[in-house]
Amino acid sequence: MSIWRTKPVDQVPDKEESKGLRRSLGAFELTALGVGAIIGTGIFVLTGVAAARFAGPGIIFSFIIAGVGSALAALVYAELASAVPVAGSAYTYTYVAVGELIAWLIGWNLVLEYTVAAGAVSVGWSAYFGNMLQSIGLVLPHWAVASPLAGGLVNLPAIGIALIVTGLLVLGTKESVLINSIVVFVKLAVIALFIAIGVFHVSPANWKPLLPFGPGGVVRGAAIIFFAYIGFDAVSTASEEVRNPQRNLPIGIIASLLISTTLYIVVAIILTGIVRYTGLNTAAPVATALLAAGVAWASGIVSVGALAGLTSVLLVMLYGQSRIFFAMSRDGLLPDVFAKVHPRFKTPFLITTITGLVVAALSGFLPVTVLAEMANIGTLSAFLVVAIGVIVLRRTNPELPRPFRTPFVPYLPVISFLFSLYLMINLPLLTWIRFVIWVTIGFVLYFAYGYRHSRLAVAPGPPGEAARLRPIPALKPLKASQEKNDSQTGEQPDNETGEPAE
Repeated sequence: MSIWRTKPVDQVPDKEESKGLRRSLGAFELTALGVGAIIGTGIFVLTGVAAARFAGPGIIFSFIIAGVGSALAALVYAELASAVPVAGSAYTYTYVAVGELIAWLIGWNLVLEYTVAAGAVSVGWSAYFGNMLQSIGLVLPHWAVASPLAGGLVNLPAIGIALIVTGLLVLGTKESVLINSIVVFVKLAVIALFIAIGVFHVSPANWKPLLPFGPGGVVRGAAIIFFAYIGFDAVSTASEEVRNPQRNLPIGIIASLLISTTLYIVVAIILTGIVRYTGLNTAAPVATALLAAGVAWASGIVSVGALAGLTSVLLVMLYGQSRIFFAMSRDGLLPDVFAKVHPRFKTPFLITTITGLVVAALSGFLPVTVLAEMANIGTLSAFLVVAIGVIVLRRTNPELPRPFRTPFVPYLPVISFLFSLYLMINLPLLTWIRFVIWVTIGFVLYFAYGYRHSRLAVAPGPPGEAARLRPIPALKPLKASQEKNDSQTGEQPDNETGEPAE
C-alpha cells in the first residue's frame, strides 16, 4: 500500500464502468456549458470589485493576464481530457499521472473551488435580483439580502436560487444542459446590448489614471478575477456524459475560453469608460454603469440577463462539484453512497443535494469577496498539478492515445505551472491561511478514510503485477430485442440501462 499508487489508464471508468451515467452531450452543448460557467460572475459581479479595489481601469490588462494563464491551462487540460475522458477533471488526471495522495488533495481543492465558487455566484445573483426588484419599486430589507459580514442577517435570495438549481440538476443532465444552452443565449444577447449601448456613453477621462494601483494592482486584480475563468475546467467534469469525448472535449474547452475572454475584455473597456473605477465597488457593476449613464430601461434588462447568466454559472458549478465527488466516491476515497445514481433521472442525486445545501449555507452567510478568493486558490492549485500531469504521462505512458496533444511539451506546461503559481502568490495572506487549514483537513480525511478504503488499497498480486482492483458490478447484458435494434440502428447502448445513448 502506498500513497503514491496510481490508477492504471486501462482501468479508468470509460473502459471499466460508468455507473449508469448517460452520454448525451456534444461539442455545442459542451461549449455552451463552458460559456455558461465562464461568462457571468466575471462580467456581472467581480469586474467592478476588482477595478475599484485593485486594478482601476487596468482591469482590462488583468483580464488579459488571467486569460493567458487560462489559455495555457486549457491547452494542458485539453490533452488530458481527450486521453482520459472520464468524470473527475483534474482529480482523475492526477490519479492516473501522479498518484493517489496528490489526486485526493486536488479533488479536495476542487471541492473548495466549485462549492465556494457556486456560493459567490449565488451572492451575485442575489445582488442583481435586488436591483431588478428595486427598478420596479420593491425594496427588500437589508437584513434579508446580506450576510452577517456585510451588515445583514442572511442572504435569502442567494439561498433560494442555490436550492432551485440543485433541484434542477437532480432531475437530469440533458434537461439541465438544455436549459443552460437557452440561458447562455439570453446572456450573450444581454451582453451584446450592453456593448451596443455602452459604447456611446464612454468617457475616455474615466480611464485616467490607467494604473492607479500600479502594475502590482493589475496582477492582484488578475488573481482575483481568475475566478471568472474556471468554467472550462467544468467542461472536463462532464467527460463521461459526452458523445465522442476525444473530439468534443478539446473543442468545448478551447472554444468556450476564446469566446469568453474576448467578451470579458470588451466589456471591461466599456464598463470602466462609463463609470470611474472608484464607483464600481458593487456586486452589480453592469447595471450600475447603465444607471449612471441614464439608461434605466437598459439597466433593468441587463439585470434580468444577469440573473439568467448567473443562474447558468451556478448550474455548471454545482454540476461540476457533484461529478468530482461522484468520481472520488467511485474510487473509494469517499463513501460509496455518494456515487449512487438515481434509477430514473440517471444523476448522482445524493451528492448533488448535499452540495446544493452546503452552497446555500455559504451564500447565505459569507460575502462575495471572501468566497471568490477561496475559489481562486483551489482552482490554481489544480492547474499546477495538471500541468505536471501532462509531462509525467508523456514519460510514463507515451503510447497512450492523445487525440489532442498540448504543443511545446514540456515548455508550455512548465510556463502554465509558473503562471498559476505566480497568481497564487498574489492572493491575500488570509486566503492562504484558510487554504492551509482546508488542505490540513483534507490530509486528515484521507488518512482517516480514503487511504484504507481506496479501490487500489488491495494486496498486490504476484511480483511485477499491478495492484488488483476490488471487483465492480458487471454491466447488465442487453435484452435480445435491444441487441437486434442496436445492430440495425448502429446506436451504442447506455452502459447499464440498455437504452440507446442520446
